[in-house]
Amino acid sequence: MQRASRLKRELSLLATEPPPGITCWQDADQMGDLRAQIIGGANTPYEKGVFTLEVTIPERYPFEPPQIRFLTPIYHPNIDSAGRICLDVLKLPPKGAWRPSLSIATVLASIQLLMAEPNPDDPLMADISSEFKYNKPVFLSNARRWTEQHARQQ
Repeated sequence: MQRASRLKRELSLLATEPPPGITCWQDADQMGDLRAQIIGGANTPYEKGVFTLEVTIPERYPFEPPQIRFLTPIYHPNIDSAGRICLDVLKLPPKGAWRPSLSIATVLASIQLLMAEPNPDDPLMADISSEFKYNKPVFLSNARRWTEQHARQQ
């Protein structure tokens, strides 16, 4: 029951006061199936890209974090080819930083920040992380190319 009322309140807030560059909506009749879109930030290789994410709200939400993955391919050291995201707020303690006081909007904003500021020291994609650390021009070129190919609206 807490999940339903909390989710309803959060979705209402996301509809009326979304974080800049982020939208989120209910995907189907299932209360816990959401979709989100994040616009790539200015001055990043993801600029002008539109990235769609799948957001699954577990039964025990807010005591468990939402499960979020990218549906749009993205070239990023902390996001793998299946769209899984390496981010502490998506995991429970002790390894993670999820707290029931966090919201879907907060987590999506954290993902948006991760897009702008990758963490190469905690990668899911070691090769991309190495490129980011030691050959940034190549990383930026590859990330821009992926954004052009996969995340541009026609």
